Amino acid sequence: MATLMALHLRPVLSRAGTATLSHLHKTIARAMSIKVGDEIPSVDLFEETPANSVNSRDLCAGKKVLIFAVPGAFTPGCSKTHLPGYVSSADAIKAKGIGEIVCVSVNDPFVMSAWGQNQETGEKVRMLADTNGDFTKALGLEQDLAVLGGLRSKRYSMVVEDGKITQLNVEPDGKGLSCSLADNTMAQL
Repeated sequence: MATLMALHLRPVLSRAGTATLSHLHKTIARAMSIKVGDEIPSVDLFEETPANSVNSRDLCAGKKVLIFAVPGAFTPGCSKTHLPGYVSSADAIKAKGIGEIVCVSVNDPFVMSAWGQNQETGEKVRMLADTNGDFTKALGLEQDLAVLGGLRSKRYSMVVEDGKITQLNVEPDGKGLSCSLADNTMAQL
């Protein structure tokens, strides 16, 4: 679709001289959100320290992974509802064939590690930091939340099977607590 739109706009752009076709194609592609059937992007996330990188594509290779994202660690909705739901349901989720449960937030790995300890995630949920929001942007699921420091992830859950997205639940407003909660995600497994 992005290619068709770019081709359609080529005559206008060449007259205007304000952008190249490749720039427009990248801009349109970046603005589009990932969808069921797409491959998970290959982006490095971080666990516990900046020295411990975890590639998103490698993480999902050859297994079924449930990834959910939150706008911010230690925020009320994330700490009281979203993360605790996945921690308490981890055994039931894994019994349905999920090999790993991963929480992602645009934050630093030290904060994500401390939040995991605070929430007693243990071996149930891996806490991965998207330090610059590169993973979030590659998914097209970023939002600007100035009150939380700017670029943040929309709240979502997804199931990835051998690198391919098979389920995606994005909160309509990016922040709410409904379709991406553990119970709702688990019901679709």
